[in-house]
Amino acid sequence: MGELEEYAGLPVARYNDETAADAELPPAAEAAWYVGTSFDSESFGDVFARFRQAVDTTRITALIIGYWGASYDQDPADPVRELTAAAASFPRLRSLFLGDIAAEEAEISWIEHSDISPLFTTFPDLERFEVRGGSGLVLEPVKSERLQVLRFESGGLPASVVRAVAASELPNLRRLDLWLGVPDYGGDATAADLAPILSGERLPALRHLGLEDSEIQDEIAAAVAGAPVVARLETLSLAMGTLTDRGAEALLSGQPLTHLRALDLHHHFLSDAMVERVKGALPGVEVDLSEQEEPDGDWFYASVTE
Repeated sequence: MGELEEYAGLPVARYNDETAADAELPPAAEAAWYVGTSFDSESFGDVFARFRQAVDTTRITALIIGYWGASYDQDPADPVRELTAAAASFPRLRSLFLGDIAAEEAEISWIEHSDISPLFTTFPDLERFEVRGGSGLVLEPVKSERLQVLRFESGGLPASVVRAVAASELPNLRRLDLWLGVPDYGGDATAADLAPILSGERLPALRHLGLEDSEIQDEIAAAVAGAPVVARLETLSLAMGTLTDRGAEALLSGQPLTHLRALDLHHHFLSDAMVERVKGALPGVEVDLSEQEEPDGDWFYASVTE
């Protein structure tokens, strides 16, 4: 169940529908706690309630929500509702991962979300928030002085969510990752939707930016090439998408990238000659050009979709 073995610098301890009442559990503060159920098993709400009885949640700093059910389950849960209702039980929560669900439990595009906005007001001290899945995902612009890491893993991230992130006030955010995905799975954001992020005005502390897993990776690369936010970045990722020589040419023709510590372009469609050009242009930068793909006919594919 789930995929994470470590989260927020802590080993993951699992509590699920198979956890016995007399199970030996580690001290609450010494683990990142995974809570989840299984398909056609005990409801997530019941597992979550048992978990809160078994573990001193007032000492938990990192929480991972695993499989909570889907519309085809008998009793699908809304993890946002469960979390907000129990917020008083988690006064020290600083890191939250919503949707650590392995492919054998549900493909990434099958993970069904709701409006996650209440989590930011209910847990105002969150420093790290990560979400897997994009179906049904709703987000309103948020304000947080504490948030440092924000990540969305998706085969299709709704443009409304991208625009909400872009309109959010996150003055201390250091890391932002958006797996934009593809239109077939709801990933309908455009390069224009990213403009407020690329301007960097609302993200003065940003040091890592990932705009990944997109079918418009070339357009994104061209937008990044002239983006003010890049000058303050330490690491940049345009990986997992359909980057071709056109996008790489735009990057190399734009502002200097030699200040970067690392540039992640893995899963790309660059020619051998362009791979060598990128390496030669960035001698002091750790450049990941692994997973050099070949198009299927005229079809260029992103890494994570369904």
